[in-house]
Amino acid sequence: ARGIRRVQGTAWIIGDLPFGSYQESKEQALRSATVLMQAGAHMVKLEGGGWTTEIVHFLVERGIPVCAHLGLTPQTVHALGGYRVQGRGDSATKLRQEAVALQDAGATMMVLEMVPEPLSTALTQELPTCHTIGIGAGNGTAGQVLVMHDMLGVNLGRNPKFVHNFMEGQSSVLAAMSAYVAAVKNGTFPDNAKHAWE
Repeated sequence: ARGIRRVQGTAWIIGDLPFGSYQESKEQALRSATVLMQAGAHMVKLEGGGWTTEIVHFLVERGIPVCAHLGLTPQTVHALGGYRVQGRGDSATKLRQEAVALQDAGATMMVLEMVPEPLSTALTQELPTCHTIGIGAGNGTAGQVLVMHDMLGVNLGRNPKFVHNFMEGQSSVLAAMSAYVAAVKNGTFPDNAKHAWE
């Protein structure tokens, strides 16, 4: 937040509520979200479906913008059985119901992570007041997110399917980030054939 103020930037800062900072109660969530907002966040993000709906409503009612997060939720990846696509088969109906409930609770943004492209595209159309942000969810969402280390090829091991190394062929980190922004805006990233699941 200080860095953005220093350069008089206008980036939207979303503070991710850490694991254990909102699971106990909606009051704990409010205390945790307040810390992030006071530090300069414009919005808070929390992971999870149905059980978070009451928390989202509680925060929004108190003036805190909320970004929900469905599909693969990294904070609880072990409960999901590992890094696997979420929202296939019967679980698609549940994910869709949770997305609508979170929108109705007041979430105005929603990360859809490792959700099949047809479902994420359908949700983008079905959630008129909640903007979808995809990560490994295809190009039918309203926006895209890619972890900076993945985008720059600075990671260990095998990359997930949805990652593209934008540092390749670039002379600087700034050039790689600019290439990422351009690819998202012109629709060449993500390429559903390469970076998404059916």
